[in-house]
Amino acid sequence: MSQLVEFVPNFSEGRRPEIVDEIVKAMLACDVMLLDREMDASHNRAVVTIVGEPANVAEAAFRGCERAAQLIDLNTHRGEHPRMGATDVIPFIPIQNMTMQECVALARRVGERIGNELQIPVYLYERAATQPERRDLAYIRKGEYEALREEIATVAAREPDFGPRRVGAAGAVAVGARPFLIAYNVNLDTRNAQIAKDIAKIIREKGGGLPSVKALGFALEDKGIVQVSMNLTDFNVTGMWTAFQHVRAEAEKRGVRVLGSELVGLVPLEALAQIARDALQLDEFSSNQVVEVKLSQAKTRI
Repeated sequence: MSQLVEFVPNFSEGRRPEIVDEIVKAMLACDVMLLDREMDASHNRAVVTIVGEPANVAEAAFRGCERAAQLIDLNTHRGEHPRMGATDVIPFIPIQNMTMQECVALARRVGERIGNELQIPVYLYERAATQPERRDLAYIRKGEYEALREEIATVAAREPDFGPRRVGAAGAVAVGARPFLIAYNVNLDTRNAQIAKDIAKIIREKGGGLPSVKALGFALEDKGIVQVSMNLTDFNVTGMWTAFQHVRAEAEKRGVRVLGSELVGLVPLEALAQIARDALQLDEFSSNQVVEVKLSQAKTRI
């Protein structure tokens, strides 16, 4: 069986589909498969999910970053989501016959090429990090593009792993390797952004909350609501149902109603089976009990 790796680049553009079209077109020219593409105007961010063989994925990641640098100007970009680059992050995830260490090596090769050929500062993060503190994306992205622009040349902690100690309009990019991550948001029926920020602070692991959860609170001005935006870095430790329950409980303490929740990008089937087990108390339920899964398995044997 061939090797397959997934990468999920995040681009700082969520309002102009024609720009994202151009970036995606550049990546798909590298013989890779597009699984998903989502844009969010409030965050002003696009999340694209692509899978392919390692060499093709490496080329696609480079070409996407190159095209984004040509089309996105961080000096004029504004959005709710933290960002430091036109291509903000490029994580590689092992899917089939790939080890995490191979994804780390892939991330470092792609990062070095971006730094050398595109002259964009590159910071290695998560499993690919060369410094322990840089495993945390929030540490790298602190102060966002504006702070990095002022500090990269003079602050030792801001020195990139690859590329120049200066940023242009394309900013910088974090390149890394990680397990599957679920981007999961809960929307609250209030305009008070502080409520979302307070809840995020309580539930995130860094604040002593739920393990394997990163969280931020945002105001979605165009919708007149606020959002608790989460990254579930290991859904086997903390899944969507657990995260939702905790956010809802904290919102209710503050007299705020949950409007709903949303996924950004894709989710493993096993994460949905986990919700069924937890919410319905289905003992030992697994994705292998889903009829479509069984049909798919049967077709591969025919």
